[in-house]
Amino acid sequence: MKKQVLSLFIILLSTLISAQKPLKSDQLYANQTPLEIKLSYSNKEMNEKTDDSTYIKTNMEFFHEDKWSNIEVKLRARGNFRRNTCYFPPIKMKIKKDQSEGTVFEGNKTLKLVLPCKLEAENNDNILQEFIAYKIYEMISPFHFKTKRVNVDFNEIRGKKTKNFKLKGFLIEDDKRVAKRHEGKVFERFVHPMGMQHLTSVHNAFFQFLLGNTDFSVAYQHNGKLLFVNKEIIPLPYDFDMTGWVNPSYATVNQSLGIKSVRERVYRGFKREEQYFDQVREDFIAKKIELIDMVSSFKSEFSSPKEFENMFEFMNDFYEILEDDSKFDKRIVSQARTK
Repeated sequence: MKKQVLSLFIILLSTLISAQKPLKSDQLYANQTPLEIKLSYSNKEMNEKTDDSTYIKTNMEFFHEDKWSNIEVKLRARGNFRRNTCYFPPIKMKIKKDQSEGTVFEGNKTLKLVLPCKLEAENNDNILQEFIAYKIYEMISPFHFKTKRVNVDFNEIRGKKTKNFKLKGFLIEDDKRVAKRHEGKVFERFVHPMGMQHLTSVHNAFFQFLLGNTDFSVAYQHNGKLLFVNKEIIPLPYDFDMTGWVNPSYATVNQSLGIKSVRERVYRGFKREEQYFDQVREDFIAKKIELIDMVSSFKSEFSSPKEFENMFEFMNDFYEILEDDSKFDKRIVSQARTK
């Protein structure tokens, strides 16, 4: 027992030592007041004429320190499913150093811009739900993507006409920047999940279970990245729209898991020593009030009270499982994968 406690203490100490190193260029993420930005481009051109190496150039205006500024950015559509399904494709943004220097974007060469998917009443609420998911993981693990909310004044170019949209969105920092904060590197090779750091892997698996997410693979880096920090491989999750937490209209279900809805939770983590499950369980329970308060702080920003209530209820269901020994063993521990 003493050896187990000592082993777990060493792991926790290692995690704290490798905790994120503040970067001088962190001002973009310094507070969570949404940044006002203006963009103009053609969704059709974005979908049809951009790929991994082809971008379109446009100007981006942003309001910071009581004034509007303007920089040139390069944009491309990303995500095969969303770019084929969504009216507003998610965007990868590149900013040259000479453009970002001296602005709130300094130090952010590459960013992801997450926008609503479809022209639906709940589209902005879905964005808010996914953003909150990122904030939850930020409170759970030091290994996370930093995010920044944006209000997007978007002019869609339609030939000779222009259509204006007021959208909620958020920016996600680049994975290389996350690695730099932890004095590590992005790891891009296949690794079996059992070869990854145990504690962080279980944190990630519990978090995905909280969200009701089955649309990810840590081994194949689907909706996730890997970091190599202190000679350990760390999972770094992202893209949480296809979850029970968000429950968008376009959600598809992995029926091979025996579920009919993304609101049905399935634990997808791998089997580890019991001490890791117990420690992560304690971590989530210890932070319950803090997490609930954070989630509740966004209630007034939802257009639809029902969207907030469904999300909040989904979180309470997670804690009902976590706080009940029988449910915890049945729904999580005994469901841990061995292959």
